Amino acid sequence: MSARTIEPESTSGTRMDTGEDIGALDTIRRGVAISPELRQGLGVTLLLAVVASFGQVIVPIAVQQTLDRGLNGPGGPDVRFVALMGLICAAGIGLTSAASYLMTSRLFTSSERGLATLRTKAFRHVHDLPLLTQNTERRGALVSRVTSDVDQVSQFLVFGGLIFVVSIGQMLVATVIMLVYSWQLCLVVWVSFAPLFLSIRYFQRKLSDAYSLVRRQVGVLLSAISEPVVGAAVVRSYAVEARTQRRIDDAIDEFKAASTRAQTFTVISFSLGGISAGLANAGVIVVGVLLGFTGDMTSGQVLAFAFLVTLFVGPVQMGTQILTDAQNAIASWRRVIGILDTPADLVDPGVDGQVLPRGPIEVRFDDVTFAYPDGPPVLRDVTLSIAPGKKVAIVGETGSGKSTFAKLLTRLMDPSEGAVLLDDIDVRRIAQRSLRRSVVLVPQEGFLFDDTITANVQYGRLGATEAEILASADELGLTDWVTGLPGGLETQVGQRGESLSAGERQLVALLRAHLADPDLLVLDEATSAVDPALEMRIGRALERLMSGRTSVTIAHRLSTAEAADEVVVVDRGRVVQRGPHAELVGDPDGVYAGLHRSWVAQQGAPATGGSVSRPVGR
Repeated sequence: MSARTIEPESTSGTRMDTGEDIGALDTIRRGVAISPELRQGLGVTLLLAVVASFGQVIVPIAVQQTLDRGLNGPGGPDVRFVALMGLICAAGIGLTSAASYLMTSRLFTSSERGLATLRTKAFRHVHDLPLLTQNTERRGALVSRVTSDVDQVSQFLVFGGLIFVVSIGQMLVATVIMLVYSWQLCLVVWVSFAPLFLSIRYFQRKLSDAYSLVRRQVGVLLSAISEPVVGAAVVRSYAVEARTQRRIDDAIDEFKAASTRAQTFTVISFSLGGISAGLANAGVIVVGVLLGFTGDMTSGQVLAFAFLVTLFVGPVQMGTQILTDAQNAIASWRRVIGILDTPADLVDPGVDGQVLPRGPIEVRFDDVTFAYPDGPPVLRDVTLSIAPGKKVAIVGETGSGKSTFAKLLTRLMDPSEGAVLLDDIDVRRIAQRSLRRSVVLVPQEGFLFDDTITANVQYGRLGATEAEILASADELGLTDWVTGLPGGLETQVGQRGESLSAGERQLVALLRAHLADPDLLVLDEATSAVDPALEMRIGRALERLMSGRTSVTIAHRLSTAEAADEVVVVDRGRVVQRGPHAELVGDPDGVYAGLHRSWVAQQGAPATGGSVSRPVGR
């Protein structure tokens, strides 16, 4: 099979699935399938729920027997029988308490295990999603799906789910006993609650829609709050605090409106439950007294029935709150399932994937075309080969496709058409473990985690010792910089590395890449944020780093291109020139010569730093 016939695993930039087209029951089924721990031991848990429910009705029956046989029996009060009923009530309460405790414990344990699985799968899948899909989602919305949405599911399963199980059992048992005592009074109770039961489906749909909107607004709110915190320097520098506050206020108002609408339906359903309960209690008293006068019911039976109505009414009233929690949880569950249903287009072939041999890598682009979602092609029909061990610079104007070239080369994205090959192997067929071992990208702004320099550098090689890190720093000529830091390698870099300067963050990123010892090094102008003196020192270190391996530099400065073995010029998504710097600059009509003239002109401009033009985009 020709490499160019290999189809992409899926479309880059797939929009994240909302999951809102999944019905409530289907959502629960899918959720349980994703977290099979929720089913473990469910039969025993339900049996304990039945025991707890039957334990609830022991007291009403004992009260009825005590009144009719122990106090009002034909032979007068029977103290021993009353004492026996008291012991039975105590035993029933003890049995109910023990069964409820065991049921709660089991339900809590299985729920937390299942939710741990859900969290793990959701977090892992987020990291498997393509960068384009992640970039189309608000960061706050993405975070809310795997944090607050899962928490909503957790609260319902642990608390609402428990109440639901007990309530259903309690209602069924109460109904059976009520039928035994009086089918007429049982009918009165069910007729009183008929309007509520008939409207449940309506309120379920309304609450489902309302809480789906609430969960979406939570993501919007988190984004509106978190982005200004991360970009606080920009907000203050441009004095846009008022505009930022308006955006946050708007998000809060929209969340308030969505929550208020959802709570309105909750209040209506809860009020309807209260009205039904009032009608049931009144009806039982009136009809029960009439049946007592006619001799169809004893006073003990009427009193027992009043207890049974309470056992029936309590779960029904609680059910309105359960319905609210359930819709909130199901809306959240849908959103988490939506993440898991979003295809991860950068599929790792795993054990079936090929392994790159160690040593300088040959790179080939075979008729590669790439377009961002709903946009024109950024790269068009790119066919290009880079020999092993060569130092190549990719240059071009802003938006020409240079950074996209780097992302395809390192398989942060897959081409829309064609294939990217490393050592004649399509990158989609290479095991991710092997690909990440052999290919390292140093982005223009190296991301640092809120930890020490040691911890951040060790992302290049997990388990690297302090001696190995210092040796790597020495090879890069950074020993004096490391030892000059307040805590040396144990210096805390702060959130996103903000305790370091931009140049120092780049030094950590370069040190991390050097420790990784890749066979193919991709640099997105990694020295662009370093001062000229430090750039010269790093330039010499990079010469040693690039020696013996293939390197591709996405150049934003033509001075970088001058030091390369070969320059590839990209213009409007196409490769228009390639060759050594000296050869390309000699073609006065070429694109490269124009870029070079611009660079030379800027050398005389104050504070240019040697930049060609604006920072290159994608």
